[in-house]
Amino acid sequence: MEIPGSKKASKDKTDLEGDLWSSTQDGSEDHPKKAFTQRGFRPDVEGLRAVAIGAVLLYHAGLPFARGGYVGVDVFFVISGFLITGLIVGEMEKTGTLSLTRFYSRRVKRLLPMVVVVLATVAGLSWILFSPVRMEEASGDVIAAGLYVINWRLAAQAVDYSAVGLQTSPVQHFWSLAVEEQFYILWPTLLLAVTWWSRRGGRSLRPALTAALTVVALSSFIYGAHLTDQEVGAAYFSTLTRGWELALGGALAIAPVSRLKLPRIASALMAWVGVGAIVWAVLRFSDNTPFPGISALLPTLGTAAIILAGSVKNSFTLAAPSRLLTLAPVRHVGRISYSWYLWHWPLLVFAAAQWGKLSPLGGLAVVGFSYIPTVLSHHLVENPFHHSRVLSRYPQEALGLGAACTATSVALGMLLFAATPNQPTASSKQAKGAADVTHGSHDLQKLQKSAKAVRPDPRKAKDDRSEMYADGCLLGRPQKHSPKPPRCVYGDTSSKTTVVLFGDSHAMQYFPALNRIAKKRHWRLIGLTKGGCTPAEVNVYDPGLGRGYSECDAWRENTLQRIVKKEHPSLVVTSSLDSYRLKKNDKKLSKKASGKALEKGYVATLKKLKNTGASVVVIKDNPHPHEDVPDCVSGNLHHLKKCAIPRSKAFDYPPVNARAARDVRGVSLIDPNPVLCLKKECPAVIGNVLVYRNGTHLTATYVRTLTPWLGKRLPKHLGS
Repeated sequence: MEIPGSKKASKDKTDLEGDLWSSTQDGSEDHPKKAFTQRGFRPDVEGLRAVAIGAVLLYHAGLPFARGGYVGVDVFFVISGFLITGLIVGEMEKTGTLSLTRFYSRRVKRLLPMVVVVLATVAGLSWILFSPVRMEEASGDVIAAGLYVINWRLAAQAVDYSAVGLQTSPVQHFWSLAVEEQFYILWPTLLLAVTWWSRRGGRSLRPALTAALTVVALSSFIYGAHLTDQEVGAAYFSTLTRGWELALGGALAIAPVSRLKLPRIASALMAWVGVGAIVWAVLRFSDNTPFPGISALLPTLGTAAIILAGSVKNSFTLAAPSRLLTLAPVRHVGRISYSWYLWHWPLLVFAAAQWGKLSPLGGLAVVGFSYIPTVLSHHLVENPFHHSRVLSRYPQEALGLGAACTATSVALGMLLFAATPNQPTASSKQAKGAADVTHGSHDLQKLQKSAKAVRPDPRKAKDDRSEMYADGCLLGRPQKHSPKPPRCVYGDTSSKTTVVLFGDSHAMQYFPALNRIAKKRHWRLIGLTKGGCTPAEVNVYDPGLGRGYSECDAWRENTLQRIVKKEHPSLVVTSSLDSYRLKKNDKKLSKKASGKALEKGYVATLKKLKNTGASVVVIKDNPHPHEDVPDCVSGNLHHLKKCAIPRSKAFDYPPVNARAARDVRGVSLIDPNPVLCLKKECPAVIGNVLVYRNGTHLTATYVRTLTPWLGKRLPKHLGS
């Protein structure tokens, strides 16, 4: 969900410009509006950027009618491919070669000074406003943004189950700039290679380039469609899934459309169809639309139609949409869009950090306010560097500036990391956890108001998991190998009494306590768990994958077969997240319908487990925090009540586990919530122990302190 910018005409003959963030002029003194594009300077393209950034701004502000506004970035990818390819090919046709030094120097002075200013602001505000946990996360993001690799960092987090609960990064929007920079590195080299090959064989240049672009576009589109179908989160940020959009724009630049003459009505119709395609995507797409992939064809082909309508002979002044795009206010927004893009997102994130989730009106107000730094930085930073005669005359100096900007960006991230306050970690003796719960009662008695130190360190809480996770016994979501689970045996491995822990990550989180009990009672404990995969016989919709979780179905069937036919357990302990959304007939079910279907599916699984002759114990789902608990605690050690979760919000899901357990005769239910919650709230810290590590998951440290409590509720004697 990102955006672009533009430029005024330069007055240096060497300053060829025209990419995602700039208008397409070469800035010639004799012909200031002549460029290496089909029609010279394209004010309609400058205006088209305004339409796209407007869609993205409305989407990020949270306006409900613009749920598909993220397609603005796809519009810009097409524009970028069109302008950059046109400039490169035009220069090669005119001079016979391409100066990579000048090419990269133009990119540097156009883009990087603004990046440093924004990243410096982000680092400073993160230090002032963020908790230590979030400061540390932001420091890594700033470094990744400065190196233009943040898109890969975000892609990895999108498929990493342990990343659930991470707060939105103030530089998340840099992912599209990262894609652009990676494009800038590879694209000129590819075009030069094709040019050398075509001239060496005496071939025509443009047909050879067209063939190369076709191969790139088809390969990227096919891969993008496949990855979107498999892992939509990773696909969204990948450069490889976006390459075809840039190649599409490149194809427009080298196609001989300027010689094509269309009737006035035909060019106008083409432009209106293009506008309609973009508007339809903005209004009708949503976060549930599998994207990119096939869905991305609508806004990208719409963009191509608008560009074509302005490229064909004698059509530019006739197509009504193109005339609208050339209006002065529209072009103004397009001209400042790079700066506006850079500023609006961090301000939205910091505003939300201060005042909580923003309403659409609040989001719109923040976006509107971001216009102020946008205009100031556009005139004080962006334009002066962009139009610098010295940097244009000495491109090596511009490259040096680029190196300095990159080094400064990385240094900013490192300084933010170094400035992150260290917080004391409670010792093992201080970290009593659930031992503070039971003073003659098994219910939580009081809310801890403050702490000098907690365990684990909130900055390391996301890694506070058991050895079962480290051993790979919580299988990942997008499984690249056979769905057959690994052999994960713990406790007394030589015992003939087998206990199985079966379920998702909400089941696995009880392993630290269960393993201690198994060792003490000489049980052979087998851990069979998979991230995001309920034991219930249902088809889960996984938002991270953007589809039905078919890998879960295969794993569940395989695991049940193993339990029934191979392990012959004496006891099965199972648990699961209660709030899964399900998919039926390719449609995502409502929250209520999902709860009913989930309960029915869980009953079916429990009956199969009960039919093995084993004792079956279901652990009820724990409270669901609606904020990042480690983040809150790290910033409020002396005001822990701010981080407590109201019970009304902590249990806003159907109690599927409990209902299913009660529906199957002989199944026992263990409710952990008396040791997690008071009557009105659920603490974030109990006995100097951090209760939640990320999202809705308990820390391994707190679960270990539950060992005596859990031991009293499990059967003490099991048949061998």
